[in-house]
Amino acid sequence: MSLTLETCFRGNVYIIRCTGHITAGKEVTSLEATLDMAEREFNSVVLNVSGVNRMDSMALGLLVRHTDRLIKKGGTLRLALPQPFVAHLLKITKTSDFIKSFPNEEEAIESCLTQPEALQPEPAKQHKLLVFDPSADLCMFVHRVMSQHGFDVRTVCSLQDAKILLIADQVDYILVGPGTAQMPAEQAAAKLASLAPKATSLQLPPDFKSLDAVDATNNLLQVFGLAAA
Repeated sequence: MSLTLETCFRGNVYIIRCTGHITAGKEVTSLEATLDMAEREFNSVVLNVSGVNRMDSMALGLLVRHTDRLIKKGGTLRLALPQPFVAHLLKITKTSDFIKSFPNEEEAIESCLTQPEALQPEPAKQHKLLVFDPSADLCMFVHRVMSQHGFDVRTVCSLQDAKILLIADQVDYILVGPGTAQMPAEQAAAKLASLAPKATSLQLPPDFKSLDAVDATNNLLQVFGLAAA
């Protein structure tokens, strides 16, 4: 099911009403273009997701990335009328305190106009993790999940940047995403592992980007031998 978007604004808050799937490909691209356009003039955005019936890891990564961007501008991104599966997704990824949800548009809009609440401190970091994948949204998704499980996460979308980071600092884990036709995951993983022989090298499965966000979260935790959410 494709994604349709309707937009309007209420005062200083931009509202995007979403219907359909938000998944990797043209749907995520379309939503990102709309968010980019909104953020040129607005610091606060409300996403009405009452009509959204599927989200994958790329979609959540996109929302986390834009929420972080808006917060740095002094604004925020809120969700309105999320389906139960969206609330469950935010809970298992420990993102509900970062991307706040409200039962209707009015409350979401009002929350944008109040002072933002202080975020809860993240848990103490225990292991250094380098994540490499050309997709910024995939990297952001992994960052959000793993940082909430005690990992000090650095993400890069360039293989050259990943090499520089590994030369400059030691890491405990290297996680390589599904990769692209130009840079297969196995080839990238081998190159990075050679620079950090003491680090544990892991790879995400080829279909990771197409998984529902809940399945992707559980898959990611299983890759690290952690209990599924």
